[in-house]
Amino acid sequence: MPPITKTELKEGGLFGKWEAIANKYDTLNDQLSDPAVLSQPTLLVALNKERSEIEPIAQLFGGYRRVVEEIAQTRLMTEDLQLDPDMRRLAGEELQSLESQREAMESQVIELLCPADEGDNKNSFIEIRAGTGGSEAALFAGDLLRMYTKFAEAKGLRVELMEFQETGLGGVKEAVLLVEGKGAFGNFKYESGVHRVQRVPTTEANGRIHTSTATVAVMPEVEEVEVHIDPKDLRIDTYCSSGAGGQSVNTTYSAIRITHIPTGVVVTCQDERSQLKNRTKAMRTLRTRIGDAEREKQEASIAQQRRSQVGTGERSEKIRTYNFPQNRVTDHRIGLTLHKLDRVMEGDLDGLIAGLKAQ
Repeated sequence: MPPITKTELKEGGLFGKWEAIANKYDTLNDQLSDPAVLSQPTLLVALNKERSEIEPIAQLFGGYRRVVEEIAQTRLMTEDLQLDPDMRRLAGEELQSLESQREAMESQVIELLCPADEGDNKNSFIEIRAGTGGSEAALFAGDLLRMYTKFAEAKGLRVELMEFQETGLGGVKEAVLLVEGKGAFGNFKYESGVHRVQRVPTTEANGRIHTSTATVAVMPEVEEVEVHIDPKDLRIDTYCSSGAGGQSVNTTYSAIRITHIPTGVVVTCQDERSQLKNRTKAMRTLRTRIGDAEREKQEASIAQQRRSQVGTGERSEKIRTYNFPQNRVTDHRIGLTLHKLDRVMEGDLDGLIAGLKAQ
């Protein structure tokens, strides 16, 4: 996949943010050499702390600026026909090395400016559904499925097709992808919403542009619930067992009733003659019931999250427009337009993701 370019860094707002941090770093250095600041220990500590936090980003910007200048100078050498051919060849090799340095710096600054959220490394489910627009919406849903698959594979993520409902002509009514690996959720979490496409359908004889939609919902995988029960949250009552079981059943306090105060879940056990065994069985039951309740809450939350992400699928709810005649893709949330739709549909989403992260 092509690297993020300086142009895309600027369009996404990251380059301006990077430059502002570098300028702030210079300002802090000036302040820290000011005698008026040096005489104020509290202010001195605060400014030093702020400078140390942004120092890696600022120093990277200085190096980046030098590399960009060297690229411009070296490129002129490769284009200078008056130079010796061997010198031009060496300049070309140097240019490739400088371009690699630039690309590495651009990737590094995105990681520094857009730190990952705690949940970004969770596996994610991507649900793609045809929206408004009939067969053309289903075809577009299929295009999105291929686009996300290629993007994930380029990122080194594992992709598994969990559900797939096909329509005629290669369209997709509904598909669910499971994406696994580091950054699986972080790379896709901005894709939720209504995606609008504008193009001439293959079935359109008069060349008219149609507008259709597909909806995308991205959700982190629900992990197995680990139930931790604080003993302070339990009320434990003992009582005599009832029913068959011999004389000791009715005379010893072996039966257990455990109430989990925060949730109100109550479990009882009197199967065993030993109070300890009854308590152990009751605690297992309690953990299971609390775990089931927690899973139901998570599933309800996921369902609500999906509904809020995709809305009704109408064209007016769009988050992004894919205009094929103009080779243009626009993300309406941040006002970012890129004229490389052909590359985007091949999985090159880095420019869009960088802009959304910056926002």
